[in-house]
Amino acid sequence: MDAMCSACALAAMAGATSARAWLALHVPALRDPRRMRAVTAGLLTAALLMPSVGLSGSGAPVPSSAAPPAPAPR
Repeated sequence: MDAMCSACALAAMAGATSARAWLALHVPALRDPRRMRAVTAGLLTAALLMPSVGLSGSGAPVPSSAAPPAPAPR
């Protein structure tokens, strides 16, 4: 598992917190404290695992067998 940068982790947590607040406002069945704890744990876990495990920002480097480009003429 690759490490996630702190800015990405903060953004993921902010998104999870916003989703939790939206759910608490729009889904009355989740207003029970026990359910909200479960929702919070699930959202925070998903927010940390999806970017670091599920998404990949870059792939493997492409091997280059060609010579480097020639310098531009003056």
